[in-house]
Order: sequence, then structure tokens, then C-alpha cells
Amino acid sequence: MATPEITGSSTMQEVLDAFPGAQRALMRRYHIGGCSSCGFDPSDRLIDVLKKHNVLDVGEVIAHVKQSHEEEQRLQMDPLELSQVLQGDTPPRLIDVREEHEQSIAKIDGSLPATEELLQEIMETWARDAPIVTYCHHGIRSLDAASYLMGHGLTNVRSLRGGIDAWAEQVDPSMARY
Repeated sequence: MATPEITGSSTMQEVLDAFPGAQRALMRRYHIGGCSSCGFDPSDRLIDVLKKHNVLDVGEVIAHVKQSHEEEQRLQMDPLELSQVLQGDTPPRLIDVREEHEQSIAKIDGSLPATEELLQEIMETWARDAPIVTYCHHGIRSLDAASYLMGHGLTNVRSLRGGIDAWAEQVDPSMARY
């Protein structure tokens, strides 16, 4: 699959369409797009957003967005792959980052709900290289959660691509979907 092309003249919507994780990448490195003071409009051109934030090297930013996209692709685990590793000798710990009402509809057996207490336990007592897989409904929030955990020093974290919806479709068709 060819890598989509973006330029400084691309709108932010075009950037996000080509690289869905671009906003995470921009926030991590440049503090762009995470709050009202650093946000942008989808119709803004990338070069204008960067100028507003005193970021001058458009090429470096585009390279960072592309590299982050590739890293996020490696960070994700397909449902069938997860199903296989759960049967292995060292299964990952599953962290469900969905809301409580979503968890009441369907969940993957053995998963732990992401609570403040669990997060504190992970940070204080879990091995930094403990295998962890985060999941949500469609794989967006879990990718954010996996990135957060990695940003705090955990080294063996993945996110379930497509979330529990893909799991229900590909692994457990008897599971309720919403």
C-alpha cells in the first residue's frame, strides 16, 4: 500500500485522512492539536498551523507524522493474532479502556477495566516489559491508551486493531455488538 502524500499546503483534514494518528504525533512532539489553545480547524493548511506554533520545518513535521504512522501500525495487533497469543505460554494482560456501560455489553474474558487504581498499580508494580494489550470499541481510544503507557516507560504494549467490534466479527461472532 502506497504511503499517502501530504504537503505543507494540505489541509489538516487531508493530513488526518491520510494519517489518522497525525494529531497524536503532532501533540506529542509539537504540542499541536491537543487543547483549545493549540487546536486547529480541519480546513487550516498544515503550513499555517505550523507557523502559528512557530514550527518552521514542514518537511521534518511531515517525516515525523509518517514515522509515527508506521510506529502506530506496528503497535496494533489484529484480533486473530491476539486470539493466538492469548492461548500461548505468556499471554498478555488485557486492559479494557471502554466506559463501564460498554463493558457491560461485551468484554473479552480475563480483561481488566482501566481504572485509576489499575493505572497506579501498573505504573508502580508491573514489570516495564509486561505484555499488555489495550482495547476499546473500535481501536482508537485503545491506541491512545497504549501510546500513553509507552510514554510512561512500558515497553511491551499493543492495541487491538479494530477494538472489540473487530474481535466479535473475527474471533467470537456470538459476542454482542453495539
